[in-house]
Amino acid sequence: MSASQFSSGDVIADRRADYARMLAEAGDFAAAAELIEQALELVPGWAAGWFRLGEYREKAGLAPAVDAYRQALDLQPDDIFGARLKLALLGAEEMPAQPPSRYVEGLFDDYADRFDTALVEKLNYSVPGKLAALVAPYAPFANTVDLGCGTGLFGAEIRSHTKHLEGFDLSLNMLAKADAKGLYDRLGQSDLSLSPELSGLFSGNLAEHRADLVSAADVLMYLGSLETVFPLVLELLSSAGLFAFSVEDAGGEQSFVLRDSLRYAHSEAYIRSLLDRYGFEILGLEKTAIRMDAGKPIHGILFLSRKPA
Repeated sequence: MSASQFSSGDVIADRRADYARMLAEAGDFAAAAELIEQALELVPGWAAGWFRLGEYREKAGLAPAVDAYRQALDLQPDDIFGARLKLALLGAEEMPAQPPSRYVEGLFDDYADRFDTALVEKLNYSVPGKLAALVAPYAPFANTVDLGCGTGLFGAEIRSHTKHLEGFDLSLNMLAKADAKGLYDRLGQSDLSLSPELSGLFSGNLAEHRADLVSAADVLMYLGSLETVFPLVLELLSSAGLFAFSVEDAGGEQSFVLRDSLRYAHSEAYIRSLLDRYGFEILGLEKTAIRMDAGKPIHGILFLSRKPA
C-alpha cells in the first residue's frame, strides 16, 4: 500500500496512523490496532485505514480482523487493497477464482521502482533465466509476446533470440521501467483476466496468431483460475507456436490455492489438464526453486508447450 493510497486526508488521523505503523514495525500489533481505531473515529470512511486495521488485528490475533476487512471492501468495492483475498484466507469468504485487477495493478505500480533490486538481488529470483534456457533450443523466434513483462527481466534474456519483441503488463509503472531499458519493439497495457477481445492484446493493428513464442514468467500466480489465459494464448500463437510459462507449485492440490502471500499456486495436474484441453503438447517441464521468501525457497514449475500445427 503506497503512501498516497494510505493517506486519510486528515492530518491528525495520518499522524496516528504513522505512530501505529511504527508500533507495528516494533511488533506491538495490538497497540497499533488501537491507534488506527482512534484515527478511524476521525475518518470513518477511510478504506485504507480499515484495511490496515484488519492487518494489525490479524497479526495481533484479534477476532475483529474480518470486520475491518469487510468494512474496507464495502468502502472500496474495486478492492484495490485485496480485502477479499484476506477474507478468503481467514475463512470468511470462498476463495476467489481471480484477484481484483485493481489490486494487482496497484501492487505492481507501487513495486515498480524497487522491483529489480528486491526480486533479483534480495530474493534470488531465477525464472527469466531458467525459462529462457528452456526455450533456447527452439530459437530464434520471429515474434515473441511477453505477457506480464514487468520491468523486462525475461525480455532481457530473450531479446537476442527474437527478431521482434512485444511486452504487455497491467501496471503502467512497470511498463515505463521496461520502456526505459529499450528492449521491446512494442509495449502495451493488458489485463489477462479478461476475454481476448477485451484484454488489450488485439487492439489497434495487433493481429491474431502473430507470435511464435508467448511467455508468462511469474505471472500466472496473480491470476488464480487460468480459464481466460489459454484462449488468449491460442489467439496469440501461430501454428506450432510455443508457450513458455511458470507457476508456483501447489503440490498435491487438485487445481489452485491462495497462499498467505496473496499469490496463487497451481498444481501440475491442473496445468496438464488445461494444456490437454486446449491441445498443447508439453515439450519440457522443470520443477525448481524460483525465488526466496522469508528465507525459504518458493518452489515452482516451468512449462514449455507447443500449440498444435
